[in-house]
Amino acid sequence: MSPSDSSKGKQNRVHLPVVFTMGNFFNYNGKIYQEDTAVIGPDNRGLRYGDGLFETIKLNNGYLIFSEEHFDRLWRGLNILQFDIPKHFTSDHLQKEILALAKKNELVNARIRLNVFRGDGGLNDAKDHLPNYIIQAWPLLADTFKLNSNGLILGIDDRIRKSIDILSNLKHNNYLPNAIAALNAKKEKWNDAIILNAFNRVCETTIANIYLIKNGVIYTPALSEGCVAGVMRNFLVEKIKKAGYNIEETAITIETLLAADEVFLSNSIYNIRWVQSIPDKKFDNIITQKIFSGIISTIL
Repeated sequence: MSPSDSSKGKQNRVHLPVVFTMGNFFNYNGKIYQEDTAVIGPDNRGLRYGDGLFETIKLNNGYLIFSEEHFDRLWRGLNILQFDIPKHFTSDHLQKEILALAKKNELVNARIRLNVFRGDGGLNDAKDHLPNYIIQAWPLLADTFKLNSNGLILGIDDRIRKSIDILSNLKHNNYLPNAIAALNAKKEKWNDAIILNAFNRVCETTIANIYLIKNGVIYTPALSEGCVAGVMRNFLVEKIKKAGYNIEETAITIETLLAADEVFLSNSIYNIRWVQSIPDKKFDNIITQKIFSGIISTIL
């Protein structure tokens, strides 16, 4: 699969015909089930070991946003995890399955979760290395299409460190650090929690890549710092450069983050959201608003 050109913007979409039915369903290995149907057994390696990957894709007015970029990342991850990919298991096949599920659930604006995982077996005796998959779809809230009016309140979960290795940039199913940090964020009444890497530097949040702005320069953790290689992150880095801003992918300390003028987050569902405080330090959103109106608005 050849890498796609993010500059295609709205052309990089797959159209969904609007046909309505009733119910709430998910797709498991190509078959549609009602949401309360059990399909995974106790020997499943995805359940036992988190042996798999996932993609979260935005469906906007019947179009899958950045579909090629999502599937490029998925295929890179499947190769790293040493899956055996059958000929019929292609990005085109999965896109058709996603769109069919969205149609079944009467959705033209949705958050899609595609989870690909290995089947049954123990740690050293997998039954096979073929990909299994589950596709889910949920309605999108209206606020995912605009910049948040109330800035986010973040905290730093310094109990957790994300490792830096060949898995760090993937969206893999072993998501325990993010899950525990998210629980802590809820307990502390933060909107999200910042996760640090093994060197005590800023890595990402539980669901997003993070950026800071200082003296007009935009900074974000480099991929070598262990953050997920976000689809929206890659798009923003490219577009911010083309818009004439100075953006640097680098190592960011906690002290540097807290000295920033502005902080914002990005992911494929919310695009970008500005941060008001961490948790007591206040931030502006002047340049963040310009980035949203000048760059993000082009893909809505």
